[in-house]
Amino acid sequence: MGSADDGEDRDCGTGPALPGPAPVDVPRDRDTAGRARNARPRDGLGRPLPHGMTGVPTTPEDLVLPPAEALREAERLLAAGRPFHAHEVLEGAWKACGDGNRELWKGLAQLAVGVTHLRRGNRVGAVRLLTRAGERISAYDGIAPHDIPVAALVAWSRDLIARIGAGPVSEKMLAPRLTGSSGPASGAGPEAGAGSGRR
Repeated sequence: MGSADDGEDRDCGTGPALPGPAPVDVPRDRDTAGRARNARPRDGLGRPLPHGMTGVPTTPEDLVLPPAEALREAERLLAAGRPFHAHEVLEGAWKACGDGNRELWKGLAQLAVGVTHLRRGNRVGAVRLLTRAGERISAYDGIAPHDIPVAALVAWSRDLIARIGAGPVSEKMLAPRLTGSSGPASGAGPEAGAGSGRR
């Protein structure tokens, strides 16, 4: 091993100090448990905006609604073109769910995320999430907890996937009904059923 004079001892990555002022500790947005919160404003599809811009109101991270209310609120948000926020509502129900329906709530949240991806222009991500969601939800076919139209939602997700591959998707198609097992999900009727079996 050589000495410092012969150039064989090398600095192990501690290069010279960078010019300019030392970094300043910036207070981070944390909850009482120390978990990071994202207080940045967001657009209508949940994308973060630069600090200082005005965004749309967001769903509180700790929001947990009773199942029927969560379904109605998520359905309202989907119909209003705010699938990211619908996902937040459904995710709260999923994380709070203590019964055997956790996977159903997770699948419903994934449906909303799939619509979010589609609205953001990410067709590949939309197809992936809608496929996972349909598979997860299909396990509850015939059970219909909380009056969720499981079969209609599975058919809707398959039809939407087929339509994504075929071209533009109508606004109506992006707002499925999450309640009322007696009727079809939004956009899943005789005129919407073409290609619903394709994946």
